[in-house]
Amino acid sequence: MNHQELFNNFKQKKVLIIGDVMLDAYVIGKVTRISPEAPVPIISLDKKENRIGGAGNVALNVLNLEAKPIVASVIGNDSEGNELIQLFEKRGISTEGIIKSDKRKTTVKTRVISSKQQMLRIDSEDTHYISDEIRENLYSNVKQIINDGVDAIILEDYNKGVFSKDSIQFFIELANENNIPITADPKKENFNEYSGLTIFKPNLKELKEGLNVEFDFSESKKDFENAVEQLRKNIPHKISLVTLSEYGIFASNGSDSYYANAHPRDITDVSGAGDTVIATATLCLICGATIEQIAQVSNIAGGMVCEKPGVVSIQLNDLIDEVSELI
Repeated sequence: MNHQELFNNFKQKKVLIIGDVMLDAYVIGKVTRISPEAPVPIISLDKKENRIGGAGNVALNVLNLEAKPIVASVIGNDSEGNELIQLFEKRGISTEGIIKSDKRKTTVKTRVISSKQQMLRIDSEDTHYISDEIRENLYSNVKQIINDGVDAIILEDYNKGVFSKDSIQFFIELANENNIPITADPKKENFNEYSGLTIFKPNLKELKEGLNVEFDFSESKKDFENAVEQLRKNIPHKISLVTLSEYGIFASNGSDSYYANAHPRDITDVSGAGDTVIATATLCLICGATIEQIAQVSNIAGGMVCEKPGVVSIQLNDLIDEVSELI
């Protein structure tokens, strides 16, 4: 399958994203001087804006790749949650799987940016696990969405309380029972609970922390590849997709493996790059891409969003142009 056929197939797919959604708030301005009150910069405010963040950014990437995303999550019954719902609806992203709870607040990450550089981040969040009652309601929502038909499921964990060990396995078993490919972008806390995935996508740091191993990738790829083998034994899954920061991406299905080297870029902000990679890789997977294509295309997509400040999502036409030029 050539890349144009692959990208055309994106448009037919429906993807369910389950995970921690949040509001990304931006305070954007210019540093004019140092404060006389404390040794900190003074920002001359240009504008404020709110964007969809967390697992919601994965949904945005799926949308901008011209597939159809559906979001399942738990947010607060608050003004920030209402703002988030409005942002989803404005973009035409289904929120049928989102539950509002009076027992938690909507996660908000406020970033202060000057001259395309992040100066400060302020987090407002609850990170305790959702209650059993809310979890059962979430299960019910997800089952209904699956019954209506989806082509893939993405689990996006930001350690904000939507996922527990039991719920991760519940979603994986549910996907496998319904023959739906399921992919995940893990965090350290529940790293070992993802047995049964189609694609497991840790980054290099998460791989080391999850396995409690240490090595220098730049000095020994063999040590890295041994760690991936250990990962596949400890947490059985079909495809390992490890993001390697400035070294690119590594993909393996146990028999075949492939390194996609990073392309030279003017890196501004790596925030959200993992969201773009998992969204792109998942769509490539369900559209019949090879291991090599999954690694190459998701590597390019992840690199592209690092050239822009803040958390941004990929655009299909831009991706098509870059893939045509670089592959």
